[in-house]
Amino acid sequence: MASKPSIPKGTRDFSPSEVAKRQYIIQIIKSNFEKFGFQPIETPSFENSETLMGKYGEEGDRLIFKILNSGDYLAKANETHLENKDSTKLTSSISEKALRYDLTVPFARYVVQHQNEIEFPFKRYQIQPVWRADRPQKGRFREFFQCDADVVGSKSLWQEVELVQLYDTVFTALGLNGVTIKINNRKILSGIAEVIGASEKLIDFTVALDKLDKIGEDGVKKEMIEKGISEEAIVKVQPLFNFTGTISEKIEKLSDLLSTSEEGMKGVEELRFICENVIKLGLNNSMLDLDVTLARGLNYYTGAIFEVAPPKSVAMGSIGGGGRYDDLTGIFGLKNMSGVGISFGLDRIYLVIEELNLFPETVTETSRALFINYGDAEAFYALQAIQKLRSSGIKVELYPDNTKVAKQFQHADKRGIPFAVIIGEQEMASNSYSLKNLVSGEQVLLDFESLKAALL
Repeated sequence: MASKPSIPKGTRDFSPSEVAKRQYIIQIIKSNFEKFGFQPIETPSFENSETLMGKYGEEGDRLIFKILNSGDYLAKANETHLENKDSTKLTSSISEKALRYDLTVPFARYVVQHQNEIEFPFKRYQIQPVWRADRPQKGRFREFFQCDADVVGSKSLWQEVELVQLYDTVFTALGLNGVTIKINNRKILSGIAEVIGASEKLIDFTVALDKLDKIGEDGVKKEMIEKGISEEAIVKVQPLFNFTGTISEKIEKLSDLLSTSEEGMKGVEELRFICENVIKLGLNNSMLDLDVTLARGLNYYTGAIFEVAPPKSVAMGSIGGGGRYDDLTGIFGLKNMSGVGISFGLDRIYLVIEELNLFPETVTETSRALFINYGDAEAFYALQAIQKLRSSGIKVELYPDNTKVAKQFQHADKRGIPFAVIIGEQEMASNSYSLKNLVSGEQVLLDFESLKAALL
């Protein structure tokens, strides 16, 4: 007996209604990307390994899906590495390509490769799947879509202001009220590490601080000590554990804390510019919050850092994030190409909207009417009407088989189709159509124009 087919962990099949809902979200994101002047690009699903490896840190490299070379991939394998079962070194000789881990590094590669064709500043958006060999859990999958918008070739902080507005515009259009757009700055984190004398422990310090809302103040302090950060430094950073107040008040507190750090004060002024202008311009339904514990990918962020939290009523991780990177293209030889970008987490946004029951009923609407098949002559007559209805943008279909009428009505019911169109000898003789409301049971005889009006 054949085994039951399955799919890999962390991947999913999507039903028609799920696809319709996903496309609804994507279309809103896409239309707003374009309203803000972003242009679409696409890159291959897999890249040369050397393009991806070493760009995400040791943990990121581990999560990249490697693709075995075609044919006899062991033919070129290093025998010593094979004998020693050294998987890290062996991989480079049997795998030259890998599935993309995100859209940012492929975008950097794209900019460098096509720099002579691009008009800078270049505003691009990209909506494509990415793959990570991560442990699957709620809202985290091994295959998922990213929806990114980036600007490269400009250091202007007005870009950050607009990206905050873009977040707010998209979530407002999706009906997601109460979203919190958190902002911080990489220079502020560097400045804090500097003033407490822990610059060499910047990554350890920020990774621990980023966990404040998960493991609490005591947990963060314990992790910092374990990472070699002195108790004296932790005392100096104490104000960050209860960092409250308005955005303006938080900026002033940071200004006092970082007064001796040139790098830190640059971060404060950048935050001040972005936050003040966002507040002056106003947001629709989102809240802006300065979160000094926010760290994100310090491997390439150099300025503003963003993370979006869903409404407080939903238990879900971030639904978006991004930041400023001053020299991401430098990894491919193109120096001084500053960029800033944000990403929308499609899968998590879907789960939040579903939980809050915010999808419009029209999103999953199926055909308006099913034409019942009574035979070839009736089917041909039906298709003539169907052709005209479809050209007017009305979703209708013909049941393909001349089978029991009860079975055809049952099919319409299971599909959620609200109307049936019945065509027999009488209808064909009078050039008319019998329209039956499958909810109320009411049936009326109509000419074509009346049928069209009833189905609109």
